Parts: sequence; structure tokens; C-alpha cells
Amino acid sequence: MTTAATDRQGPEALPPHTVTCMGCGPDNPNGLQMRVFRLGQQVYTDVAFDERHAGAPGLAHGGAIAAACDDLFGFTLWIAGTPAVTRNLAINYLQPVPLHQLHRISAHIHAREGRALHVSATGTGQDDVVRFTATARFVAVSAEHFAAHCDLGEFGDMLARFARESGPAIPDQSEGDA
Repeated sequence: MTTAATDRQGPEALPPHTVTCMGCGPDNPNGLQMRVFRLGQQVYTDVAFDERHAGAPGLAHGGAIAAACDDLFGFTLWIAGTPAVTRNLAINYLQPVPLHQLHRISAHIHAREGRALHVSATGTGQDDVVRFTATARFVAVSAEHFAAHCDLGEFGDMLARFARESGPAIPDQSEGDA
């Protein structure tokens, strides 16, 4: 699927990593149950943290925010067209994140160096206040990386769809390893 086609069609809903994924799984009662969309070279979700994700009274726990960002970054792999895993993740907490208020988290890949994918995200409240930003480095792996740990099942279907429907590859800025 090309970027131009994705932009003309509007946002594309992406399937969850698995139905029990802590970030995007619809069958995980304690998860974030994020619904993720792709629009061109960006992915996004609208998430409202609740008491299951609380830290200080009335506020989202920093770990829940980090989990949401990490999970969303996993969807940038639809753009890269490759399975990958998180190498590192950094969150900048700029403002408190109130519970029960929608926050849009938007992410994109800003560079590729060999197997390393550099991604960034912004979390913005409905009041247009940026409450957190995040950066991460993912490392491209083969599908066998995941197969070594479990039966791939529906996740394997997702990996196969990567190969069929991913957008154009992002530029490789070096031939170095991650």
C-alpha cells in the first residue's frame, strides 16, 4: 500500500498485535485496549488511561504511558515493513496525564540505520497540551525471532501481512548494524 493511497483513503485501522496484547489487545481486560490507525507515514491512537493505569491519585502511571508509547511504536513496523523489537525507550514526562481524558499519541519513524529504526512519538491532550514525548530504537529481526518463543498463530499472520502490504521502505542511512 502506498503512502499516497493511504492518505487518499484516510486512516487505516491496524489489527492488534494479538488479542491479549497488553497495549492493543481487545481481549485483555487490564490492558490499554488501544485502537491504532495508520495515515501515511504516521500511526496514532487515542487513549484514555483509567484506574487500572493510575499512579498518583487522578493521574496516569508513568509506566502505563511508557507501555502505550512502546506498543504504538510497534505499529510503526507497518511503515518499515519489517518485524522488529524494542532496543531502548525514553519518555519525557512534560505535564501530568489526567485519568479519563483522551490523549492522542502519534508516532513515526524518523531514521533507519542498518537494522536500527529510530522512532518518536508525541502525546497530546484534547486541550492541545503536549504532556509527553517518547523516542525509541527498534531493531529489525526475522519472524523466527518470535517463533522461537511461541506458536505465532495470528501474530504470524500479521508478520505475513507486513510483507504483503507495507509501505515504501524508509531510507537506510548507513549499512551498520543496530
